[in-house]
Parts: sequence; C-alpha cells; structure tokens
Amino acid sequence: MDLRDLFTVAQFIKARCKHGLKASTTKDKNYVFFEVEIVDPKSKVQLCYLDKIEPNATIAEIKTLLHKIYPKFYPSRQALKLHPEGKALSDDDVLKDLPVATTTTMFFQDLGPQLGWAMVFLAECLGPLFVYLLFYFRLPYIYSPEYDYTQSPFKVVQLAGWCHTLHYIKKLVETIFIHRFSDGTLPLRTIMQICLYYWGFAAWQAYYINHPLYTPATYGKLQIYSALAMFLICECGNFSVHLVLNRISCIGSRPTEIPYPTRNPLTWLFFFVSCPNYTYEVGSWLSFTVMTQCVPVGVFAFLGLVQMTMWARANHKTYIQEFEDYPVLRSAIIPLFI
Repeated sequence: MDLRDLFTVAQFIKARCKHGLKASTTKDKNYVFFEVEIVDPKSKVQLCYLDKIEPNATIAEIKTLLHKIYPKFYPSRQALKLHPEGKALSDDDVLKDLPVATTTTMFFQDLGPQLGWAMVFLAECLGPLFVYLLFYFRLPYIYSPEYDYTQSPFKVVQLAGWCHTLHYIKKLVETIFIHRFSDGTLPLRTIMQICLYYWGFAAWQAYYINHPLYTPATYGKLQIYSALAMFLICECGNFSVHLVLNRISCIGSRPTEIPYPTRNPLTWLFFFVSCPNYTYEVGSWLSFTVMTQCVPVGVFAFLGLVQMTMWARANHKTYIQEFEDYPVLRSAIIPLFI
C-alpha cells in the first residue's frame, strides 16, 4: 500500500467520524428537556428552578428533587399543582403527559407532618381499647366516689367490656400481621380528627354502658345472648374475609385479581357482596347495639354504616372497572340491595 492509499483511507475515516459526530449532535439538539419552576402559591416566591428534567420524569421524581433542596419537605408532605386552587397532581403522573409546555410552573403546597396508614390504624385502635377500660374499671373521678373501682352487677356490662376489648384487639392483630398498607400517608391534623372521632365515641359508649344507673336490655337474656352470638359470628367473619383479601395480589392499592370465597362458610358472603368485611363490621356494631341497648352505640353503628357504604361502593366500582368478568350478582355491602 503506497502513500496515496493511506491518504484515501485517512480521508474516509475522517469523513465517517465527522458524519457520526453530526448525527450525535443532531440527536442532542432534537432531544427536549423540561424546565420546571416551583413557586409558593400565596407569595408567588420561587422556591426552586429545575432545568434539564427528563420528559419521562414523574411527579414523584420531581418531589424527590425538591426534597434534596428542602430536606424538611419529604415527598409525602408535598403537593404539586398546575394551578394554585387546582387539584394536586398524582405521583404517577408523567411530565410529558401533562397539559404543560416545556417550561412550566408548578405550585407547591405543604401538607404538614405525615404518618403512614399503619400508624393511623394503630392509633385508631389503641385509643378506644384503653379509653373503654377506664370506664369499665370505674377509675376515680368518672362516676361518684362510692363507685370507684367497683364492678356492675349486670352480666351484660361484663360481656360488653369483653366484646369491645376483643373487637379492638382483633383490629390490632390484623393491623400488625394481616393488613397490607400502601405507601400513602395522612396529615397529622387529619389523624388527630380521626382519633378524636373513635376515642370520643368509645368514651361516650363506655360512660353509659358502665354507668351505675345502667339498666339491661328490655328482653333480658334472649336479647343479650342472641346479639352476643351474632357479634361473635360477625367478628369471625370479618377476620376470615381479611385473610382472603390478604392473599390476593395487588399493584399498590389496586387489586389484580377478583377475591372469591373459600371453603370457610364465613367467606361465602363474597358470593353476594364485594366488601363483606364492611358487612361484617356493620353487623358487629349492630349486634353490640342490640346487646347493650345503648343509644351512643347505635349512633356509632349508623355513622359507620354510612361511611363504610361509601367505601364499599368505591371499591365495588373499582372491581367493575378492573375486571370485565366481575360477578354481576354482587352488590357493594348489603346483599341484593346496596
């Protein structure tokens, strides 16, 4: 090979390298990055400016970047909006799929201190458990001094104390060992409101059931023990349904399979309703109402029915949307009705 051949090869290599460099440069020029300005909605002060954000970045990733700049605002404490009064964006939302330009402004909201769902359930259950026992054992300064540390002469009062304690111990066991919680959180202020609701109702119920002037149910042992039997069945049924729900696969909070009854007869309610755990929960409190014949318990049972009906309808709608072959015979919470 002479010098002319070497020169030709060198020219060819040079041309190829130049062509490849141009292609790479062209690709970089066509690749679009996003620029996100995050501001305070009230003062309009810029909190940070994020440039060269990947188009496929999610809102969760943007929250993580903001958290690096402001360590106080961990991701679950943040809410990002496209408008100051608008709805908060979901963590799964992808930047390029949002109705925004490549340079956009997002509005930040501090949701306050947050706690996970497991802690919420523990606080929700531990409070009523101990509050009720304060009245059951008639500690001082609750009733008249002559009733301090005394017990009611009525058997139904003792049964009610055992049932109430059993109910919340079961919920604690389920919270620790059975329930699967999402990564979602609740603001501390909301958790305090929830605790006030459950703890307050427990105190209201316990005050009247354990009161020295409390009188037993109108129809005596027949009413008390039949309601007790129904209460225990509903508690066992609720526990059985939670075991079934624990075994179905989910992606986050969305189920990937339809829950079906097992050989356990207490799970056969799945033939008729989508959320038998709520059905059994309402049944437990209605039974407790009949057994104690106490108005505060009845009010709590009614409010629970309203709230759990709303939850059951939402879950029922999710099942129908997720599964085309979802059983048509099922209703939300009350067989063949709601």
